[in-house]
Amino acid sequence: MKVQGNIVDIQNKRIYKGEVEVENGKIKEIRAVNHSNENYILPGFVDAHIHIESSMLVPSEFAKIAVLHGTVATVSDPHEIANVLGVKGVDFMIENGKKVPLKFNFGAPSCVPATSFESAGAIINADDIKKMMENPDILYLAEMMNYPGVLFDDNEVLAKIKHAKNNNKPIDGHAPGLRGADASKYIAAGISTDHECFSFEEAKEKLAKGMKVIIREGSAAKNFEALIDLLPENYENMMFCSDDKHPDDLLLGHINQLCERAVAKGIDVFKVLQAACINPVKHYNLQVGLLQKDDFADFIVVDNLTKFNVLETYINGELVAKNGESFVKSVDFEVLNNFNTDKKEISDFRFESSVEKIRVIEALDGELVTNQIEADSLIKDGNLVSNIETDVLKMTVVNRYKNDEPAIAFIKNFGLKEGAIASSVGHDSHNIIAVGVSDDAICKAVNLIIKNSGGVCAVNNNKEKIVSLPVAGIMSDKSAKEIGKQYAELDKMAKQMGSKLRAPYMSLSFMALLVIPSLKLSDKGLFDGTSFQFTSLEVG
Repeated sequence: MKVQGNIVDIQNKRIYKGEVEVENGKIKEIRAVNHSNENYILPGFVDAHIHIESSMLVPSEFAKIAVLHGTVATVSDPHEIANVLGVKGVDFMIENGKKVPLKFNFGAPSCVPATSFESAGAIINADDIKKMMENPDILYLAEMMNYPGVLFDDNEVLAKIKHAKNNNKPIDGHAPGLRGADASKYIAAGISTDHECFSFEEAKEKLAKGMKVIIREGSAAKNFEALIDLLPENYENMMFCSDDKHPDDLLLGHINQLCERAVAKGIDVFKVLQAACINPVKHYNLQVGLLQKDDFADFIVVDNLTKFNVLETYINGELVAKNGESFVKSVDFEVLNNFNTDKKEISDFRFESSVEKIRVIEALDGELVTNQIEADSLIKDGNLVSNIETDVLKMTVVNRYKNDEPAIAFIKNFGLKEGAIASSVGHDSHNIIAVGVSDDAICKAVNLIIKNSGGVCAVNNNKEKIVSLPVAGIMSDKSAKEIGKQYAELDKMAKQMGSKLRAPYMSLSFMALLVIPSLKLSDKGLFDGTSFQFTSLEVG
């Protein structure tokens, strides 16, 4: 097979007319040939850090859509399913991913559970990590979210890092806002990347200290604008990722969108493509071709180097997508789950109090970090309730793994004027999380999730709508197009109910993420992510 076009030689920073000859899944030859084809041939895009589970799709269904956008490989952290099902969940992701052409590269989740301050469905300890690191299907130690454990020399954390080093496998970081001596110690432990930088200065410091910075632009967390100006001077040490990509967004685009935006800012195309195609392959030692002789034939054909409209995607020499049509087929798989809680009563969501002030989570649109603020309480019949006028709404996190008392808090900026929204996608332990205007609405939404053994939903006085997620309570057993359409309709309903957030369900899913400051809610209570301890809802 021969493919003709303008060859984009990223590493030598040149473009020339030529053809790629493929034989037995590899590139037999790349030669200069004069022809009239004006398309461009370049290495495929690689997402340098993603939780496939957040697309609400199993890997095989994710692949069907990703290849349309020129993605040939991902660096995938199966942390989400691991928190639900442990090593068994990781094995599910690996085996499902192997059934399709896209090259999924999975890591060993380093923090399961993410903290001891929440209830998860499983534990992965240092001994488990040792075994996983010896598995050739595990390429790296996934994001070390327990940065306090690194800083305070926690023996279990250091043992996990040691097992990765002993197997010569990279260690991913997760340290939002970590600066100065603490950042230096974290990096010195052997942690080589961070995708959590949310300011220019933070990323610049980490780059200067030898860390690779991954620019993240997902459905909720969007750091592209804050960090992209670092790329021209640091393109050899930066990559692109989505981290968490909801299905409706995935249908629109992937890493190709970040390339388009970066080039539109006037950044040299070779530097952009170095970050998008080359750096992840080299850093993680991926078995992914870089458009060179004897490489795996993993490459894409685009019509230009500004919009990056993908015409064809090849993986191991196989044409897997062409002109908007994916040739990746659906596969059969066993549906696994871990959902063991009974339906709740409205009274379960009461919070009896007489205080005048309460501590409130302030959600920030497009950010995983939150602020901690205080607000006047609204009390009815001795119960703290939502205040629609001030947009301070009651929220809950309900343990999905056993029957327990729901945790209660209040949150600002979700904007609902009616009903409630809920989800069993609640990072990192994936308990049920809900926000609503009344205890009745919250209870109705939570019970809809329980009835379906997982999903995302919206309820009001007139209707109930749910996207069921039967696979571990976080992924669908349906196709991307089907789930994407359902999710888009659900997103629309949440916004019709008053939410002004760009991605209300993605934002909701991170309100239980304790490792990101400042104030979050776990199933065990309100948590101060700055001091890393529980705090009181009541002030005074």
